[in-house]
Formats: sequence, C-alpha cells, structure tokens
Amino acid sequence: MSEANRSNSDEVPKKCPYEIAEGGLPIPAYILKASKQVYTIDMIIQKVIDSEKQYDLSKIVSAYELAESYHHDQKRESGEPYISHPIAVAYILLELGMDNDTICAALLHDVVEDTDCTLEKLHKMFGIDVAMLVNGVTKLGAVEIFTKDEQKAENIRKILLAMSEDIRVIIIKLADRLHNMRTLNYCRNDKRRTIAHETMNIYAPIAHRLGIRSIKDELEDLSFFYLDAFAHEEIEQQMAMRRDSREALVESIKDKIAERLAKEFDPAPNVSGRVKSIYGIYKKVYRDGKDIDEIYDRYAVRVIVNTVNECYNVLGIIHDMFKPIPNRFKDYISTPKANMYQSLHTTVIGREGIPFEVQIRTWDMHKLAEYGIAAHWKYKEGVKSSSKDDKRLAWIRQIIENQKESNDVEEIVRAIKSDLSPEDVFAFTPKGGMITLPVGSTVIDFAYAIHTEVGHRMCGAKVNKKMVSYDHVISTGEIIEILTSNVPGHGPSRSWLNIAKTNEAKSKIRSWFKKERREENIFEGRAALEREFRKHMIRVPEEELEDFLRLDMKRHNCETLDDFFAAIGYGGVQLSKLMQRLKDSYNKKYGEKAAEVDEQSLIKPVKSSSGVIVDGINDCVVKFAQCCNPLPGDEIIGFITRGHGVSIHKRDCSNYVGQVNKGENTDRWVNVEWAQVSGKSSTYFKTTLDIVAVDRIGLLADVSSALAMINVFIYESTSRELKNGNALMSITVSIAGMDQLNTVISKLKKIKNVISVERSGK
Repeated sequence: MSEANRSNSDEVPKKCPYEIAEGGLPIPAYILKASKQVYTIDMIIQKVIDSEKQYDLSKIVSAYELAESYHHDQKRESGEPYISHPIAVAYILLELGMDNDTICAALLHDVVEDTDCTLEKLHKMFGIDVAMLVNGVTKLGAVEIFTKDEQKAENIRKILLAMSEDIRVIIIKLADRLHNMRTLNYCRNDKRRTIAHETMNIYAPIAHRLGIRSIKDELEDLSFFYLDAFAHEEIEQQMAMRRDSREALVESIKDKIAERLAKEFDPAPNVSGRVKSIYGIYKKVYRDGKDIDEIYDRYAVRVIVNTVNECYNVLGIIHDMFKPIPNRFKDYISTPKANMYQSLHTTVIGREGIPFEVQIRTWDMHKLAEYGIAAHWKYKEGVKSSSKDDKRLAWIRQIIENQKESNDVEEIVRAIKSDLSPEDVFAFTPKGGMITLPVGSTVIDFAYAIHTEVGHRMCGAKVNKKMVSYDHVISTGEIIEILTSNVPGHGPSRSWLNIAKTNEAKSKIRSWFKKERREENIFEGRAALEREFRKHMIRVPEEELEDFLRLDMKRHNCETLDDFFAAIGYGGVQLSKLMQRLKDSYNKKYGEKAAEVDEQSLIKPVKSSSGVIVDGINDCVVKFAQCCNPLPGDEIIGFITRGHGVSIHKRDCSNYVGQVNKGENTDRWVNVEWAQVSGKSSTYFKTTLDIVAVDRIGLLADVSSALAMINVFIYESTSRELKNGNALMSITVSIAGMDQLNTVISKLKKIKNVISVERSGK
C-alpha cells in the first residue's frame, strides 16, 4: 500500500540522496518540513484525549501494538521505522474526526499486504468492520493472467468497489496517499513523477468529489510540485513578491467587513482571509492564459454566520460596501455543487481597485466545505449509512458499472477524471429540472443524463429554443430540449462515442450496440481485426485463430470468437491496446513459418474503403498524412512507411517537395490515385480550415451553426487573437471532397465579420 516510501534496507541512511527536485531545484521548505515530521503513538494518544469525540483508547493502542510487532523490522526510504507511516495516517484521520474503527484500520492498513498477518486475525481481535476496512485498502495479489496495467486497473476497481460499500475505505486511502506525498522527496525522480501523476489524476479528484478540501488542495499542490517544479517555483516567487502588500490588503478588508458586520449582527459573524492554493493559481495562469493580477479570487475573505437568512443579509451588506463585478456571483446554497458544497460567492472591487472574492456560509456549510463527507460521519449503534450517504456514493457505483468490462488502466483513469471533474456546468430541461455535467459535455451527455431511453431515441436538440448540432458544448444556464424519435429500432450512432464527454453516456451507447446490433458488431469487429492483422503482417489460418486469440478472449470474458469480434465492434475491446502483444505472440508462435502460411486460409479480407488505389492495388492499407490532409480532387502521392502501409500526401506537400528536392527516400514514394466512386461517396476525410475574422461575441456560435446547417461534422476547433486584434479560428471538419470543401468555404465567407477562409497548409 505504501510502496512509494518503502525501503528493503534495514540500515538507516546517513543522508537521503533524493532531496533535490528534478532539474536541480531545491524542495520548498514547507514540503521538507512536512516530510521530516515524525509521528508517534504518544501523539495519537494525546490527540484522542484532547478530542471531543468518544474513542476506545485501549482498542487503538492494541491496534498500534499489533502493527508495530509486524512492522518492527521494516524501514521507510527516509530511514524512519515503518510504523511511523501508519501512525501518521491515523493522525490525519483523527484530524478529520473519523471514528474509532477507522483509526484502528489506519494503524493496521499495511499489515495484511506487507506481512504475514491475516484478515482472520484482525477480524478476531478487532471486529468485522476493522477487518473489512483493511481488506478494502489492501492491494490484490499478483494474478497470473494480468499484465502490469491490468493489475493496476483491478486495484483501482477494487478500491472503488470497497468505497462504494463503505466510504471510510477511500478516506483511509486518501490519508495514506497524503502522507506518502508529503514524504515523496525520499523517492527517485522517476518514481516521484509516476506517483504524483496518479495522485493528480485519481486521488485529488476523489477528494474533491468527497468535498475534503484540505486534502484535495494539499494533494494537488504536492503533485504539482513534483510534476512541474519550475512552474511551482515561479508562482511561489510571484506570490512572495506580493506577500507583504497582499497580507496588508487582506487584513484591511477583513477589518472593514468585521467592523460593519459587528454593528449589524449579534453575535458578530466570523471573518477570516485565505489565499488561493498554488495549483489553483497555476490553472488560472497557465491553463487559462491569465496574468496573476487577473485572477480575481486569489484573495478571498470568508464570512461564517449562523443561519441561511444571515448569509443573504451579509451578501447585501457586502454589495453595499463594495462594487460587485458583473457575472461573478454564484449561489451554491440554492444550487449546491455535486460534492454537496454550499456557499455564496461574490467578487467585488475595493477602494484600492483590487478585486477580491467574498465567501459567505453557515457553520454547518463550513464544516462540510473543509471536511466533506467526513463531516457527516455518524457510525452509531450499527447504523452505517443514511439515504443522503447512499446518494453521495451513487456516482462511485456508476463508475464501477461503466468500467466493469475494461482492463485498460488509461481508460479507467480517463473515466475517473471525466466523471470526477472538479468543474461542472449546470443546464436545465424545459420544465426546470437541473442537470449537472462535467465541463465540456455535449447535448448527447445531457440526453443520457436525463434517461437512458431519452439518449437512445435522441434525434436532435434545441438550446435556448435554437437547433444545435450533436457536438454542441453545454454552457451553464442553458435550457436544453432533447428531441426524440418514436421510430422502432431508432438508436444512437457509433460516431456519438467520439462526441460524448461523460463515461456514463459512452457506456450506455456501447451497451446499446452490444445488445441491439450483435450481428453488425461481429462484422465490424472481424473487419477491424483483419485490418490490424494486415497492417502488422499477421497471417493466422482461420482454423487456428481461436486458439491464437484464446488468452485475450479469456481476459475479456469472451467464450467464442463471435463474442470477441462483437466486443471489438461495440468498443469493449480496443485493438490498439492488444496489437503489440498479438504481434509478439505471433512471432513467437509461428517464427519463420509465418511466411509459409497459405493466404487462402486467412480470415477473408475486407474490401478497402480508403478511396485510394496504390499502383493499381485497391485494397492496400493506407493512411492520410496529417501534415497536409489530402482530399479527393487533390493531386496525391504515396509514401511507403515501415509497418503502417502507405501514407498519402498532396503533391505540393512540403514534406514531399522537400525530400524530392534533396533526393531523399526516392524509392519509397509511389504513384497513387483516387478511386472512381459511383454515386454519393460514403468516405469522409479530415481537413482543417483557417478562418480570419473581426473578433466579436457569438462568432464561434455562428461558425458552428453554419456548419451544422449543411451537415458538416466538427472534430475540433481552436482560436487565438492575432497581433492586429483580429481572431484566427482553426477548425477541423469532415469533408467528402473538393466540391463540398468549396461549398463549405463559400458558406463560411458569408458569415458577418469573416475576412478570409483558407485551407490550412494550402
């Protein structure tokens, strides 16, 4: 569980060799101080005695004594006795106010994984709850059929499953990860980055979703330092240069507000100040491209009152004292965040001309904001959860359900990052129902969030009473109407998998194809496997194919070849993740005999749909070069790649022209031509258009609307401001050929304020 800081050596190192960050930057003093903090059982005992809660001190001490007896020969990377780590985890949980069994489980959380202690022994000595909690945070043992990534995926899934049954599991895991992050400087740089990346992608989002702000902020700041020490140092320096003036400003504002509120309320509200976390500032400065002086909420004053009515009364007083900034007010009391956070947020400008944020909340809201679900912890007389707790844990069960068939750790991590996004948008149904979704979600995600059948039967969407395309990205406050079809057999499109943002929507779309389109999935999956086999020069006789794929079929719970083909077809199996292993297995099994395999016995090849003929061959594997994105009608040339077929370029592509002029790779360039297509083409190509326009509000919406009206799909779009003040938009769209491209360009040029539209790289 805590391999990040485990040492196999029994000798205490005289000096830790890893106390310098990557790139030679020194580790900040506050991180070094935290890493050198040694926790003892006496600190635990004193913390328990000082607590207002009732603890069974003898049970906690017994748990410590058992843990110490099993860990007594083990050391951490720092050279400290290993037992200091479980004690630190228990201390962090005491600070959160967790219950007696959670503290005992924290002290014992590594004994089953790292020693010969058994769960049966823990059950007998400390009860079923402690044993269950320890089991929840204990990693799975090595399983023979799992790869390293699959093992990691199973461990993540096990933790999620355990926390869905008892939230204390993940709270222990968060405290465990927090102490490991505090002492990460004792690890090698490569290990630091791996652990920090996992922390940022998995544990910090979970801490956010549980509302435990103190742990979430510290995990993010520590991960940020080990992932980008230079950016961390730069922000620290910028904040340090402003420290004196900042502290004076915050104190001045606090005094003014406290003085005014003392006249209006009895007793007077609590007024305090805070500074935004380093990683929070980083996201605004680097991700959003803002100057540090443009971050309005880097300074904040917090006002804590007794009742909800007083919150709104204080808001009125604040707006009377200072000028509010338009569109910077958020009412999280009437509309709580997904993690149950509640407060009023308003940004105002003081007489000094410096904007700052004011947060107004009750004491109960404050406890929830600081400690999240831990603030609600009531394990009394065997009552382990309430309906509210069950509602808070529903999202965990949804993640497990969506990812139960995936062994791809990257996909699971992407799903967690998406589903636990710290930033949400709030949109409404026409009847006023509110739907909360991650930032970047589309109307497809909205439809599936309403109900699975609404998503399946969706045939269009209106936003604020105007028709939009399926890839419309939702903004907070929009009223969205989902149009549905009652035609029997109507269902989602496979392209929706590339448009949907949330894992919930993608999972439901895959499930529909899995259930309703089995024959189609088998055909699509078989065709996809054949394409990959041809690309990698894998030739397995039909009668040997099932045996060749048996291990992968077992990994994905497929009993027959058709089940495996169907899983590929509906997206349950990603061939890109399998091909290297299949290629190695093929070379190992067939070796020199591979070239002798009768091509007539292979899976029957699928006719190429690329639309390109290479030297008279119409079923050659081709890909279209991203440097020039050729379209039907362009003059083209092919380049023979090593192991990936033929790459198609425009004849005026700089890569082709440059190599020909230099006489390089002349034998690898081959003649190609567009295939003759009768009727309407079903093949589409990506191309990028550069649009220069006078910048204005609504420009992007007008471009998207114009393309939607002529049924042109947008893959991605970016925009930036030019030096002359105009806007440059680059949009990548799906085009059938030059005729359609000319139509699209003509349509875009008619949009108000558009100056020019050109094909990128032309």
